[in-house]
Amino acid sequence: MAARSTNPSVGLNAVTGGVIEGWPHVAQSLQDIFTTRFGARIMREWYGSFVPNLLGRTITPNEVTPWFAAVTSAIEQFEPRYRVTRIQIVEVTRDGRLHFFLEGEYRPRATYGDFTVEGARRINAYANPDGVLIEEREAET
Repeated sequence: MAARSTNPSVGLNAVTGGVIEGWPHVAQSLQDIFTTRFGARIMREWYGSFVPNLLGRTITPNEVTPWFAAVTSAIEQFEPRYRVTRIQIVEVTRDGRLHFFLEGEYRPRATYGDFTVEGARRINAYANPDGVLIEEREAET
C-alpha cells in the first residue's frame, strides 16, 4: 500500500505526471487558472479566468488595470491557498509584454477552512500576447 501524503496541497504535476505538493502545486494551479477560459471545460465545474480574453491585445498602460482585475479576481474565486497582498509592475514594453510580481500569503490548508498563513510568497509573472508564464518563488523576508 502506498504511503499517503499529509500535505493538504497534493496533485499531479502537469509536466511530469508525478506527484506535486505544497507551494509548487499552488503555483501550477494559478498557471492553469490563468490559461483556462471560462466555459472551456465542457460539462465540468465553472472555472477559469478572464485572462485568456485579454491575450493578444497589446498591453499598454491603460490595459494594465484590466489584467490585474482578471488575475486577482480569478485568484480570489478559485485559489484560496493564495491571497494577493500586493501587485508590482516591473515592466510594460512597447511590444505588448507585461512583467509583474504578485506578493501574497500562502495558506496551505485554506481549502479546509483553515486560513493560517504559512509564509509570504512572491510570484514572478510575465504576460504577453501568447499567454502568461509564472515562475513561483518564496518572498524574501
